[in-house]
Amino acid sequence: MNKMLGRTASGLFWMMRYLERFENTARLVDAGFRMSLTRARTAESEWESVLTTAGTRDLYLQRHEQFNTGGAVDFLVAEKDNPSSLYSSIAAARENARMTRTALTRDVWEAINEIWIQFKRDREANKHRTDLPDLLSSVRQQAALVRGSINGTMLRNDIFRFAVLGALIERADNTARILDTKYYVLLPSSASVGSSLDRVQWEMILRSASAERSFHWLYGGEMSPSAIVEFLIHDVRLPRSIAYCYDEIIETLSALEREYGRRTPAHDLAASHEAHITASNSDAIIGSGLHEFLIDFIARNAALSSQIEQDYRFAS
Repeated sequence: MNKMLGRTASGLFWMMRYLERFENTARLVDAGFRMSLTRARTAESEWESVLTTAGTRDLYLQRHEQFNTGGAVDFLVAEKDNPSSLYSSIAAARENARMTRTALTRDVWEAINEIWIQFKRDREANKHRTDLPDLLSSVRQQAALVRGSINGTMLRNDIFRFAVLGALIERADNTARILDTKYYVLLPSSASVGSSLDRVQWEMILRSASAERSFHWLYGGEMSPSAIVEFLIHDVRLPRSIAYCYDEIIETLSALEREYGRRTPAHDLAASHEAHITASNSDAIIGSGLHEFLIDFIARNAALSSQIEQDYRFAS
């Protein structure tokens, strides 16, 4: 791989990580906003949960004295100094797309550029303060249009595969963070397990992962922690499950192995992580510690991302 391709691979990989983060943050804000409207007494802890999930809790507290809807929404939607805000994420996605523009089809570039222009316009109009639900719905729809443009117009070559890897790594990380933070930050004590509060919190986990309707199609009225953990970690039918992401990561790395004629350490690391996921089950995970399992997975996933960057010379 030459230097130009290494930089191009990096740009494509991070373009999709930031685009996925853009959509994921919108889903988290939507979940937090809905909870703050329906359960005013828990609004503060809900926003703390959302900010922790996004990895920005400490940064938020450097600028705000308490968790509240107004401060959290401004910080997560429009704050330039928050690297995970909607504004920062789409700005970074657009910049990476600009740097790799010659590798993208016109449809993909125009779709990403249009998101940036529209979001910047909405931010300047303070739309997140006046019409937040519509703004968040627009973000999800526009992100889906970019994915559609990528899937519908790009060749299935290494350019496409590095973009896919970025999206899958980011999505797996987000699903793990949603599962970890939503339950363990919000649930006050083990005495609440099985209560109406417990059920609402698990509903919010599913909503944040865009999996609420799919879960109910498969499980009906059952709302057990074990079933939800099994669904979000192990069910390969769900595009946002951890197992689905790793099945696709393995397949994408195998395609790169065929294209480049060599197997890298990232292939073996991904296979090791997938085996670790497959060997687990929801009851054992909950019994031994869901939090510990997820924190370990987040670290493994980050290590795989770093290994991919190293093996394909992203810094070159």
